[in-house]
Amino acid sequence: MFSLPIASKPQPFSPQTAAKSSRLRGATITESVCPYCAVGCGQLIYTKGGQLIDIEGDPRSPVNEGTLCPKGANAFQLAVNPHRITQVLYRAPYSDKWETKSLEWALGRIAEKVKDARDADFKTRNADGRLLNHVTSFGTLGGATIDNEENYLIKKLFGGGLGVVSIENQARI
Repeated sequence: MFSLPIASKPQPFSPQTAAKSSRLRGATITESVCPYCAVGCGQLIYTKGGQLIDIEGDPRSPVNEGTLCPKGANAFQLAVNPHRITQVLYRAPYSDKWETKSLEWALGRIAEKVKDARDADFKTRNADGRLLNHVTSFGTLGGATIDNEENYLIKKLFGGGLGVVSIENQARI
């Protein structure tokens, strides 16, 4: 009977090579969905110590089986790009300069503008007296990675809460 000899001899590896391992070893893996289009490709997000270290296609995803398009494959570079804007930039009407603002200021400003638009165009009843309670001057468009639960909340907030009629989504995954 033939058997392979057990490697009892020293192997031709330096101590540095023998000590190396995958940079993904010990990383936290979070399942996600690619943010780019409506296909909904699965991604695996790898983090260590709170830092993003890699994004790969999820081989268990029935949508993409681990493959990613060029945009999805570059999601990591988008997230860790040193040129990525990480602050709120605001350009006032008729201004030629950008100002750095706080996130709290931006969220307050968005809420103020939504309320102003809603108040300006809110219709309680039509000409026949029929109850409407709606606004048609703005709408909402969800992105490709919004799941059913988030769609439900958006529908409740914009439809039931604000009376927005135009509620749409790029994809429902």
